[in-house]
Amino acid sequence: MKIGEKIRRLRVQNSLTQEELADRCELTKGFISQVERDLTSPSIATLMDILEGLGTNLKDFFNEVEDEKIVFSKDDAFVTENEELQYTLKWVIPNAQKNLMEPILIEINPGGRTKEDYPHEGEEFGYVMAGIIFVHIGNEKYKVRKGESFYYKANSNHYISNEGKTKAKVIWVSTPPNF
Repeated sequence: MKIGEKIRRLRVQNSLTQEELADRCELTKGFISQVERDLTSPSIATLMDILEGLGTNLKDFFNEVEDEKIVFSKDDAFVTENEELQYTLKWVIPNAQKNLMEPILIEINPGGRTKEDYPHEGEEFGYVMAGIIFVHIGNEKYKVRKGESFYYKANSNHYISNEGKTKAKVIWVSTPPNF
């Protein structure tokens, strides 16, 4: 973090000149200028005075909040293949397991299926983008075609399979993260 740059940004946001900030803090305009250009470092006490003049404090000033990423590209995705069960799993949102839901793109080859998932808290949602799949929940089996979706509470063993002749593509969202 460049302290001087951040002080300058806050000063400009508050529509203050260097002289106005210096007056508020009982400092000189030249000192404020040097701090903003990182030519000198203020003592902690002086920094606290400057921040008070800017309407903030040490805690908020040094609390770096990362901008939340909103849009993700194909380069952000992480892909894994299960050759035995004939599916490819693509995490389309990196590190989604730390969030409340975990969206994935799954492609299942003809005759393939996902691993069986055991009962857990939460819910599952899926949208079939291509092909036909079967959703297996406990002893029940549900056919889901392209353009259709599924949604269920994950309180029984569950998995999806592709018994068709073409590759199936499904957007699948689990909450809480479970993949």
